[in-house]
Amino acid sequence: MADGVALMCSTAVAMALTGVSSYGAELAWTCLSLIGWYLLFTAYGLYERQEKRISHSTVDDIPQVFHAVILGALVLWPFLDFGPSGRVKVSTIYLFAMFALIGVVLARAIARSYVRWVFPAERVLILGKAQLSQILVRKMRAHPEYGLDPVAIVTGSLAEVCEFADLERLAALHRIDRIMLADTGADTNELLRLLSASRHLLLNVSIVPTVFEAMGPAIQVGDLEGVTVLGLNPPVLPRTARIVKRAIDIIGAGFILLMSSPLLMLIAVAIKRDSPGPVLFVQRRVGRGDRAFRIYKFRTMHDRAEEHREEVIANSEDPHWVKLQSDPRVTRVGALLRKTSLDELPQLWNVLVGDMSLVGPRPLPEAEDRQIEGWGRGRLDLTPGITGYWQVLGRTSIGFTEMVKLDYIYVTNWSLWTDIRLILRTLPVVLRARGVN
Repeated sequence: MADGVALMCSTAVAMALTGVSSYGAELAWTCLSLIGWYLLFTAYGLYERQEKRISHSTVDDIPQVFHAVILGALVLWPFLDFGPSGRVKVSTIYLFAMFALIGVVLARAIARSYVRWVFPAERVLILGKAQLSQILVRKMRAHPEYGLDPVAIVTGSLAEVCEFADLERLAALHRIDRIMLADTGADTNELLRLLSASRHLLLNVSIVPTVFEAMGPAIQVGDLEGVTVLGLNPPVLPRTARIVKRAIDIIGAGFILLMSSPLLMLIAVAIKRDSPGPVLFVQRRVGRGDRAFRIYKFRTMHDRAEEHREEVIANSEDPHWVKLQSDPRVTRVGALLRKTSLDELPQLWNVLVGDMSLVGPRPLPEAEDRQIEGWGRGRLDLTPGITGYWQVLGRTSIGFTEMVKLDYIYVTNWSLWTDIRLILRTLPVVLRARGVN
């Protein structure tokens, strides 16, 4: 329904702006195309009831929506030529495609928000080791957009619940919709019995792989004569992809700096009036290939605040870095800048000169970087960025160790679409001020 409303509104606006004759009759004729749109969107997998991933969002639909709308617009053009107005202008189709791309995405986002508000989340039973189970519970509760409600955890042997009667009892007791297996250590027969019982009870099943830290959304699922094989191929950054990524960085950073220049001057004045000290905070950070560079941010703390870092970190919630609900070193203006993430704007200069990217792993101070060893060093195989998984998924609400894992997953699963998704998801997170330190 949301797609239909968006498509009809886009058609109406495009026709009104281009002066289509017989406006009402033409719009009524266009209603007949909704059947075709439904079939086209279905062919692109946009109406699959069981979505591909738990974390599936409207942003993930954008590539399919783009292809479907462009193809549909090309088919709609000759269809409208048979309508009451006869020949339809090219500009009408151009405007329709532009409005439809935006309208369908917005309509789907609103519809998904409404569904989450009206319908209850899936009730999840977690089976597995206590430590990983608690991590999953925390992540589900931190991200209600996943639509998962952890209602029970079973940490014992899988043999206790793999039989139909046992699972049926648990499902009825907790009104379970989904089972999540988290490093159960079960043998094959127990697991197969559990999966069979789950199918009979119409329960969804999710399995957290043992090496989940190394796996990301780009994992490939293959088949070897009936044996499912998970592919973890080495990340490849083709020359064309590097050029496109760099072009996006330069154009994006340059445009934002240009458009925000009056705001930058206003912030600079506010910082100087609020407390003595420089406008910019400059610090050495570790970048790609362990190369150090100077990062620029608006100063949010009192001058010489770094001299008291060791005193503050002693009271930190995370021993690896400063994580406080209220850092006494932060100024009044600094608190506002941090809440709105405006203190990050000078990093756009780092992007322009090539030290950073718009999207990438978080650049760490040298003292924090030295705490990362082994496989975690792979997080610096790509240029660090202003935003990334850590910033989008919760910032300081995510611990240091998990941040390293998220950066590693980003690097090993890099794609241009991943960068675009993270950029699109950054603005809502900033507006909600999630995870502000």
